[in-house]
Amino acid sequence: MWETPGYRKQWKTWAADLVFDLTGGLLSALGTQVFSAPNRIAPGGVTGISILVNYLTGLPISMTVLALNLPLLILAWFFLGKGFSVKTVQSVLVMTLTLELVKLWGFTYQGDTILAALYGGVLGGVGVAMVFMRGSTTGGTDIVARFIQKRMRAVSVGKLLMGLDGLVLLCAAIVYRDIETVLFAMVSMFARTRMMDSILYGLDVGKVLIIVTQAYDAAAERIGREVSRGCTLLDGKGSYTRRERPVLLCAVRKNQVHEVKRIVFELDSGAFIMAMEANEVIGKGFRAY
Repeated sequence: MWETPGYRKQWKTWAADLVFDLTGGLLSALGTQVFSAPNRIAPGGVTGISILVNYLTGLPISMTVLALNLPLLILAWFFLGKGFSVKTVQSVLVMTLTLELVKLWGFTYQGDTILAALYGGVLGGVGVAMVFMRGSTTGGTDIVARFIQKRMRAVSVGKLLMGLDGLVLLCAAIVYRDIETVLFAMVSMFARTRMMDSILYGLDVGKVLIIVTQAYDAAAERIGREVSRGCTLLDGKGSYTRRERPVLLCAVRKNQVHEVKRIVFELDSGAFIMAMEANEVIGKGFRAY
């Protein structure tokens, strides 16, 4: 049975999931146990709540993370699907294990608090991103946000997570009786989010330019020759003139935007350019998939 291609594929998928969970869990645990908790930094989510509980009662962070996630995992099983829940259960169990292992190591950093906030956030961001890359989550407020969003589709998951993290920060200010701990936690959360975005959406960010010009043929030719970027011609029609005219769509690196603008406005001073942020650009001339 285990020799069939289907089972071999499932085995490899599970093994890859486990490797990513272990690596991500270990990095997140290092960020929590070595940097965040010893410096009284509670960077939102279930981990932040667990750090506060540990400070107040001495209960292990790992056991608190597991205890808080158990009812959320049951909620996910019934309302968010079994496939999502099984993967998340594995990730939460691995996270609990790695938190305990890192604690047994016994090393903590209690130096510059801003460094602790940054390194705790960076390690946590890389760790969580590795778990997310395999289609899983670390449980916690992510489950709560998904459940609420399923009931209230008009509310974005991002805003829900921000609100839940804000409540944790408010609790941290009350527990620690120090506003600086909240400020350091915000630094940690920012570092974590930036690292997650960089890994999940790529460092190869760029700009998407939409160019409306009468000299579209000449502009496309010069952009290709002088900037080494291709353009796509889209069918467009002016709402006022009712005249049909191709619109140029062009993906460039940020440092190439000025060159494209110069070319277009040299050819047509009445041109119109819209520049939009592209979190990730995949394909020829950028990053391969």
